[in-house]
Amino acid sequence: MFNNKKVIVVMPAYNAASTLVKTYQEVMAQPFVDHVIIVDDASNDETGRIARGLANATYFRHPVNRGYGGNQKNCYRLALEQGADIVIMVHPDYQYTPLLIGAMVTMIGNGLNHCVLGSRILGGYALRGGMPWYKYVANRLLTFVENILTGAKLSEYHTGYRAFSRRLLESLDLEGNSDDFIFDNQMLCQILWSGTIIGEVSCPTKYFKEASSINFRRSSIYGLGCLWYGLLYRLCRWHLASSRFFPQARRDRLSRPGNN
Repeated sequence: MFNNKKVIVVMPAYNAASTLVKTYQEVMAQPFVDHVIIVDDASNDETGRIARGLANATYFRHPVNRGYGGNQKNCYRLALEQGADIVIMVHPDYQYTPLLIGAMVTMIGNGLNHCVLGSRILGGYALRGGMPWYKYVANRLLTFVENILTGAKLSEYHTGYRAFSRRLLESLDLEGNSDDFIFDNQMLCQILWSGTIIGEVSCPTKYFKEASSINFRRSSIYGLGCLWYGLLYRLCRWHLASSRFFPQARRDRLSRPGNN
């Protein structure tokens, strides 16, 4: 709890048995965390058995694999149903350190931001943490183009460490987004479309065998999708296109400091 706001951490899990406990323990050791929700996307390892044994955690399992975006949709739905005022997504593969939870909570809980990202690029942590050089180059190029198209100044769009206010999550039409990895980018574009200023904190990361990753083909599809939604965003801003992702009537400026 922070400033009378309930804080829930959500973990979209898939085959996370080897790292789930370590991540969970470090999450629960952080200030302000009230509860953890683990959504298991039909893992075929021991993720479910381990998650059921964790205290102060809600476990939800998909009967079939829904994809990373589909997993997040249920993460946020369940968090809001359980009364969360601040929701933080942490991957249970221990790639992102939970030690930043307190900083992210205070930024949202004090009314500075409705969305905060843990950036691997700020502070130069990506390559030092083991990010492959080709992924780093792709990240930088995509982010450069997306910033031009959206008019934002984010250090990266592709982190999986994110925090949101309840009001922001309730304002987004997340169910209409993809169930695949492009969900992340669609969501950020929708947040920027609303006029919300996105905060960032520098985040150390670790790359190792158990850390989640996607293959080259799916990475390429994701990259092309990022460029497409960035272009669509720009066309809608210029009133040269219309899209359900970027409705003109919903640019309602959530971002003013203190506007909770």
